[in-house]
Parts: sequence; C-alpha cells; structure tokens
Amino acid sequence: MDVNSKVLEQTYVPAHLAIEAMRDNGYKNTAYAVAELIDNSIQADANCVELVCLEKDYQHTYKKMKRIEQIGILDNGSGMNLDVLSMALQFGNGTRLQKNQRSGMGRFGMGLPASSISQCKRVDVWSWQNGVESAIHTYLDIEEIKRTQNSAIPEPTLKEIPYIWREATNGFSNSGTLIVWSNLDRLMWSRGSTLIDNSENIIGRMYRKFLDEGSVKIRMATYDVEMLTQPLIDKQALPNDPLYLMKNTSCPAPFNNIPMFRPFGGENYEVKFTVDFQNEHHDIIVRISYASNEARDSENAGNTPHGKHASKNTGISIIRAGRELEIDKTLVLQSDPRERWWGVEIEFPPSLDELMGVTNNKQSARNLSDVLNLVDDIESLMRGGKTLNEIKSELEEEGDPRSPLIEVCHYVNNQIKQIRKLIKDQKIGSRANKRYDDVDAEKKATELTDIRKQKGLIGVSDAGEIKDPEEKQKFIEQELSDMGIENDIAKILSAKTISNNLKYLFAQAPLESNAFFTVRPCGGAINIMLNTRHPAYEHLIEVLEDDTVNCNQEQLIARLEKASKGLKLLLMAWARYEDELPDGDLKDQAKDARTDWGRIAKDFLKKY
Repeated sequence: MDVNSKVLEQTYVPAHLAIEAMRDNGYKNTAYAVAELIDNSIQADANCVELVCLEKDYQHTYKKMKRIEQIGILDNGSGMNLDVLSMALQFGNGTRLQKNQRSGMGRFGMGLPASSISQCKRVDVWSWQNGVESAIHTYLDIEEIKRTQNSAIPEPTLKEIPYIWREATNGFSNSGTLIVWSNLDRLMWSRGSTLIDNSENIIGRMYRKFLDEGSVKIRMATYDVEMLTQPLIDKQALPNDPLYLMKNTSCPAPFNNIPMFRPFGGENYEVKFTVDFQNEHHDIIVRISYASNEARDSENAGNTPHGKHASKNTGISIIRAGRELEIDKTLVLQSDPRERWWGVEIEFPPSLDELMGVTNNKQSARNLSDVLNLVDDIESLMRGGKTLNEIKSELEEEGDPRSPLIEVCHYVNNQIKQIRKLIKDQKIGSRANKRYDDVDAEKKATELTDIRKQKGLIGVSDAGEIKDPEEKQKFIEQELSDMGIENDIAKILSAKTISNNLKYLFAQAPLESNAFFTVRPCGGAINIMLNTRHPAYEHLIEVLEDDTVNCNQEQLIARLEKASKGLKLLLMAWARYEDELPDGDLKDQAKDARTDWGRIAKDFLKKY
C-alpha cells in the first residue's frame, strides 16, 4: 500500500457520538473561529482573504429580519492537493504538527474542523492549484454523520464551485481555497452587519502587523442572497493597533492617520529577552506605549470616540508568529478607566508554544497568564530579600517549566506601574482647568474666613494681603511656578483665584515629601498643595475627582469603598501618631491641634 492510499484510508473524524461534544471547543466567538481559517490562508501564502456573509429574509413575529444563511472564506493561497485536502477535515492531523515544521501560525491540525463545527453543522471545502476549474471538494456534515453513523470524510472529488460564490466574491485566482459554513446554529451574531462590525475590530487587531505592512488584505462583505449584484457591506479590514503607534488604522479621527500613543522609553521601547528552553535560545520581545498628551487633552477623553476605541483594547496583547492570540487582562485594574491609556505587546515564536502554554485553538497563552498572576507574589519574595535569579532557580529545581517567563512578567509589571504614575501626572495637568471651574467649596471657605476675620481671628496670610488684584495675581502665579507648578497651570490657578476673590486655592504636584499636603501663604491667599505622590492622594482625592462618566455602577461602588478605606486609614495613621508620642507637652500639643482643627472644621462643614 503506498503512502497516499494509506492517508486516504485513515481519513476519519471522531465517532458520531463524540462529535457533538467536540463542538464545545472554547472559541470565544465567531470572529475567533474565522481567524483559524485566516491563519490557514496566510500560512498558504495568501495575500488576499475574503470573509463573505450571505443573508436571507426570515419572518420574525410581525416583521421580516435578515439572518446569515452561509459564510464563505476565500483566499488566493497555494491551495491543497488531494492528499492535503483529505487531511484538512481530520481532527488532530495536519502538515505542521512536528516542532521542526512550525514556521508560522499553523500547528495543531485542529483549526479547520474545530473552528467550523463550533459555528455550524456543515462545512464544505473547495481547493485548487491549477485554475478554479480543477477545484476538488470535500465536506463534513454533522447531521449526516449522526444519521448514517458513518464517520468517514468523503474522498475529495472534482466539483464546480456554486454560482452564488462566483458572484459574491471578487473572483478566483489560479490557486486558492474556499470554505463555506452552512446550517449555522451557533453564531454569536446572526446578522451580517453585526458580525462584520465585531469581526473588524477583533480580526483587525489579530492581523494588524500583516495589514499594516500590506502583506495581506482582508475583505469583509455582506450580500442578500436574492440580490448578489450589490453588496450591503463591502470594506477592507484596517489595522487595530492596541499600542496605537501605527498609522492608517481603525482608530477614529484624528488618530486614524497619526499615532495616538507614544513609545514608552523612546527609541528603546522595544526590549528583547532571550530565554533558554529545551536547550535552545529563543527571543521574547516586549513593546510598551502610553497615550500622548493630545489624546487626553479633551475634558472627558475617555468618552471620546478614540477613548471608547481604546477601552476595547485594554490589556496586554499576546503575539505569536505575528498574529495576536488574545488581549490578556491579568494586570488590568478593572475599576480604573485610565487603564485604556497604556499598551503592552509581548511577542514570541511558535517554538515557545509549550513554554507559553498556547491552547489548541490559539486563543491564549495560559502559562504566561499564570506567571502574570504571580507577579505580586514574586515582588513580595524580592522585598523579603530574594533576588529574581534565586526565585527562578527555585522554580527550576521544583521542575516548574514556567521559570523562564518570570523575568519577562516582572519587567512588564514594573513598567506598567511606572506608566500608571506617568498617566496620573499627565491627567492632573490636563484636567486643571476643569477642576478649578468648580470652586464652590473654596467660595464657602472664603466667606467663613471673612466672618472669622471680623471676629478678630487674623492669620499670617491676612497680614500679607496684596491689595492690587493684578499685582496679587502675578505674585500668586510666580509663587506657584516656584513651587514646581507648570506655567500654564499656574496662570489658570492664579486667574481663577483673583476672578472669584478666593482666599483658598488648591494645587497638585509630585512633592519630595512625606506630607500629604502643605499649607503656604501666597499673597494673601492660602495655597494648599496636594502631594500626588502620597498614597492618600490616590486613595482619596484622585479616586473621587477622576473621570466617572465611563464608570459603571460596580466601578463607582469600588471607588467609594476605596475612598472610605483611605479616609479610615488616614485617621488611624493620626491616631497611631498620637499614640506613639511620649506623655508630655508634645502629646498635649498634638491633642490640642486635633481639637482646634476639629472646631474650625465643624464650623466650615456645618454651614456648607
């Protein structure tokens, strides 16, 4: 028996009783299932892929509604000969199963059949290598297998491609493959417009590198089966870059044509880690970016079209062979809408599939996610005195295969923490104008201070009052600038202090001090400088003042709980401060200060 005959003889699918269970194979949605087929197309050197939906009107209660009847994926790749097509619908078979054959996206021999039956009950495949007239065809039909209890895949035969696909596609190349899904019973989106809208975002992100360099074009179209001359939708997928460093992307204007983020680290934003795995050296590349000032310059940047676009790309993009597996959200602070303003990309080759824990549907890298989950424990061990190399060595001794990933994940976590601080300081500046539009509290405190002055309670700031408004504004502006406030923000603060005749003004800056805030007379005003580097700022001021428009109820509750805990901890810190003071004058002075502050606070708050 020759090899080809043996291949044909072994062409089978799992027993008819098991195939239904295999439909639940974990594809997140239809777009991820389609991506398996696009992977095959790119692996077959296709530079054009078409995703075409054919819709039909169905009567739904009192009105007609369109619903997808068939989905076709066409490419102009190298096509399959009879032997390869015979294996194409086999589970666990393929041409790139061995490690030394992994040079691209393919690997598991599960993609075509598994992704197809996750969405439909029948899949037809045509493939040709010498003109479409030579197309050979085979299929997998779940209902037929269950009915006949025959698990054999039909041997490929010459069969003409149906006329409907000749009309709905842009034509057939000399070689290529057409896959058609029908009897669709598990689509997440039943209408062509919805499927394409969602697929455009996901597929555009998965294949952004190919789309950006122009090596692949992906057409997305929808037709009514009764009118194939005019598509209902016809568009080319655009790159969707979660790092927002590419041009000509799907991000809304103006950031569709200019990068919305900037590289973190400048020219050195790309960092390479060389790991040892199975006695070979492999490179893992990390790229990091963060939002430009222009992207966050509007009053509510998170609610802009580009801000909403960024919210769908929050997390760490995991890239294998140039194709994204997923956006991993392990390190994302779910309650913080500012997480959309950074991007991280981790790219690795297929030779690291086992190390990364790549799943057979190529939707995640489980081992990488597991180690990302451990970064807090790793940092705790390091604070306890262990080095990163010692932690890696201990895991290696325990036989944990994930130890090479520790350095990568530790680096990514530390970089994200730095970016969060940068983004926080960035927003403090950009929201200064908005923050000081609301001066109700400052006005009320000014009125109450005037009453106290009338009673003869005079402060140091009152004695240094500058009477001339213009001179006073210049003095306050200069004082703020000297304290490290940016010039444009200093102008905003001084102008609003004078125009509203305020006694108090708030400013915010990263101070090199353990104090939560400082108090300083300033031309007759009292400047309260909040230290943005103090944890109290994050747990109280920031959590209550930052953008809430894009927060859901759960996120708002989480913010209030955080602020409540922050306030309690602040009061307990004062309590501990008093408790540690020795009995005597110093302790009495602290108690007196607390009492006097409380008396004035009572006066201010009860009338507000």
